Amino acid sequence: MTASELEQFTAWIEDLIRARGYDIDSPRGGGKSRLADEAGVHRAAITRLLQGQSMPDLETTRRLAHVLRVPVREMLIRSGRLSEEDLPLPDLQDSSPGAGAPAHRLTLEEAAAGLGVPPDQWDMFIKVAGQFLPAAAADVRPERAAAARGGSPAVKNARKG
Repeated sequence: MTASELEQFTAWIEDLIRARGYDIDSPRGGGKSRLADEAGVHRAAITRLLQGQSMPDLETTRRLAHVLRVPVREMLIRSGRLSEEDLPLPDLQDSSPGAGAPAHRLTLEEAAAGLGVPPDQWDMFIKVAGQFLPAAAADVRPERAAAARGGSPAVKNARKG
């Protein structure tokens, strides 16, 4: 890692820490200590990171990522430790030879069944979970949920698993 990469990572992590509500600018703000406590790391590790003196070890990176609500993958890539090629995102295409069709994505009904949500709570699960999906993926109607409770093959299989 070059000094420039460390500076870029330090600037990014400082902005992220501030955006998550930690006061790291005032000496008595307590943001560094609070972040260290919540992440379960030494305050000195936070200080060294913010001063651009050192990169956190893998466990500290993992803990900070969790507390700062950012994927560990992003932390590792932005830190320069690994590249996007080292940590590829899952391909949405079926990886079997000759397959070109997109892999099956779970419906909210299948997810509810697979997670063990009681059937009488599926409508609420689908309504809440659907709020986190893009509009096209969340197009679930109550009648589909009711039909799925009756037993599509995928839902039946999910219930068995």
